[in-house]
Amino acid sequence: MKIAIGNDHAGTEYKHAINTHLKEQGHEVTNFGTDTEDSVDYPDFVHPVAELVSKGTVDFGVLICGSGNGVSMTANKHQKVRAALC
Repeated sequence: MKIAIGNDHAGTEYKHAINTHLKEQGHEVTNFGTDTEDSVDYPDFVHPVAELVSKGTVDFGVLICGSGNGVSMTANKHQKVRAALC
């Protein structure tokens, strides 16, 4: 399965753990998130992931931020994308 993952500075640690787990399960993962804890703007990482999901280029997208609300609202602005907090 093709999965795109994106995160802001608050989700770096979680992203690394999720990325590792998905790759161990044999999934193809594309990273659009930051790899540092330096402050960044989450929309810069959400839009590329949501765009790939919208176009059907990837099967799923995983988005991580401090609360999950910002990335969900931003991703839901794209056609054919439904992001939820879980």
